[in-house]
Amino acid sequence: MSNQDEQDDESFAEARLIEAIENQLAAGEPAAAQATMNKLTLVGYAREDILDLMAQVLAHSINQMLEQDSAFDTPAYEQALRNLPTLPDGTDAS
Repeated sequence: MSNQDEQDDESFAEARLIEAIENQLAAGEPAAAQATMNKLTLVGYAREDILDLMAQVLAHSINQMLEQDSAFDTPAYEQALRNLPTLPDGTDAS
């Protein structure tokens, strides 16, 4: 696979993750999505940056599900959203 193909795949995946976050916000489910958006907006994050952070959390949660061959852990996902701007790997995004 070429470097360009890898970049295209990453861009596609990122766009789908952000689309999923936008859908969660529009549906109001999980409630932690909108609460996270509100909290990070209040402390000065731009919407685009918030969506990126939330997409990283979703990607992490999906990766955990695939690695563990288990169902999506909604409570853990919601907690990871609430923990932003600290990412699931423990790094601080601010």
